[in-house]
Amino acid sequence: MSLCYLNGRYLALEDAQVSPMDRGFLFGDGAYEVIPVYSRRPFRIDEHIARLGNTLAAIRLPDPHGPAEWRTIIGEIIDRNTWEDQSVYLQVTRGADSKRNHAFPDVVRPTVFLMSEALITPSAAVLDAGVAAVSAADFRWLRCDLKSISLLANCLLRQHAVDQGCVETVLFRDGFLTEGSASNIFIVRDGVMLTPPKSHLMLPGITYDVVLELAARHGLAYQVREILEHEVRSADEIWMTSSTKEVLAITALDGRPVGSGRPGPVGRQMYEWYQQFKNTVMRGG
Repeated sequence: MSLCYLNGRYLALEDAQVSPMDRGFLFGDGAYEVIPVYSRRPFRIDEHIARLGNTLAAIRLPDPHGPAEWRTIIGEIIDRNTWEDQSVYLQVTRGADSKRNHAFPDVVRPTVFLMSEALITPSAAVLDAGVAAVSAADFRWLRCDLKSISLLANCLLRQHAVDQGCVETVLFRDGFLTEGSASNIFIVRDGVMLTPPKSHLMLPGITYDVVLELAARHGLAYQVREILEHEVRSADEIWMTSSTKEVLAITALDGRPVGSGRPGPVGRQMYEWYQQFKNTVMRGG
């Protein structure tokens, strides 16, 4: 039985209830984080908490907890659930008001919810073969840098991939790569790793940051710059990165092979560096 946290209480997930007047339910008015946990150690927890704080500040929702309090609550959720590797979901909404009103309530009582699930990372077979993706126009709002719970556009774009038997949708806006529906996107051309710069059009991914750090640490040639759609479609390699997918090769895009149609050497090396880094963090090194 999965145990969750709701407004100061730890309880069975099926027993958790929120008001139908909660602004998260009515308006998608809130922020969230997804934190991977390996061997009961949360990965990059400080960076996740900081990103949550940035989103809350941007949407003018007071952070209900300080970093130390967040670490305690997250640690308790990890301890109270059975999986060694977990995916902790954390959500803060602006809470319930007495009436449905687009404007913020005079008194804000945030709703804080955390739950945990087993963390399932890509299998060896998936890593060996890579995955298929489709592309679509990025029609989301202009604050994709905020990790908001208002994710209907992302859901539609992800379903676009599922409907075609694919894992992800690669997004383009005005002829440039932005990101995936639930991931950041990297490409490789002539041995150089490329990815778009952080902006209001993409989420500042925690795994995205790790990949750039590892490239710099190991001397891999890379550029952070605007990437044209044709550069993606003619890339030697394409990867998706996220907290749950880690570093995963996209080997087909819109039914056409990417490069050789197999995970490429640069992506395989980055995956190995990522695993080494992750294992070092897990050991506390």
